[in-house]
Amino acid sequence: MTTVLKLGGSVVTDKSEPETVDREALDDAAAAIAAADTTGGSDAVGTADSDGLVVVHGGGSFGHHHAAAHGVTDTEGTHDVEGVLAIHDAMRELNDAVVGALQDRDVPALPVHPLSTAHRDSAGETTLPSEQVETMLAEEFVPVLHGDVIAQSNEGATVLSGDEIVTLLARQLAADRVGLCSTVPGVLDADEVIDRIERFEAVADALGASDATDVTGGMAAKVRELLDLDTPASIFGPADLAAFLAGEQPGTLVQRRR
Repeated sequence: MTTVLKLGGSVVTDKSEPETVDREALDDAAAAIAAADTTGGSDAVGTADSDGLVVVHGGGSFGHHHAAAHGVTDTEGTHDVEGVLAIHDAMRELNDAVVGALQDRDVPALPVHPLSTAHRDSAGETTLPSEQVETMLAEEFVPVLHGDVIAQSNEGATVLSGDEIVTLLARQLAADRVGLCSTVPGVLDADEVIDRIERFEAVADALGASDATDVTGGMAAKVRELLDLDTPASIFGPADLAAFLAGEQPGTLVQRRR
């Protein structure tokens, strides 16, 4: 069983302070991951039935302000190499913190930097090869990817969000489960958590997000992307991370009715 887990940038960083890790929240997340059986054990290595966890994290207070300063989005790019490096270096610094927190808990985490592996064509279609991640999983490592800048034809470099990485890997790895750990306990309608989402139209009013908001990774964009997956996806808060890793479906289950 393969699980793709997204740790939201707001979960692991203090978004009110540029480039500040929320150490307590990150350690709590690392502890929950460490307590779960994420590698399947030595008897399962290299088999189709072995467990595997892929972690993806967002930018939080690290990459976003650099991207904004250089006018870089998922559709608008830059050829300014200093700007590209500023965004990437900030995300690499956060990735180091996430990988370090996991390794401190004896989770066999290893970094995977999308700038060095992914690219976009001139039409905006993203290619993120999964062979490196698949090999890491087979060898009982926990790959840790992150939102990043990637080269794009005719645009220089553009942003690849953590949410897009989640959906790309979920498809390529034929993941069994997807989880998005956010700062909210699920998709909210007023103050109530929506238990299940099967059609976007049914929750569009509650999400209340425009296409412009979707570009920045709003909840509406997340739900749309997850509904296109064959894999069931859960959106939940940090308090439910351990439950999700234990096999439960906390928060909001997003799965299109087939």
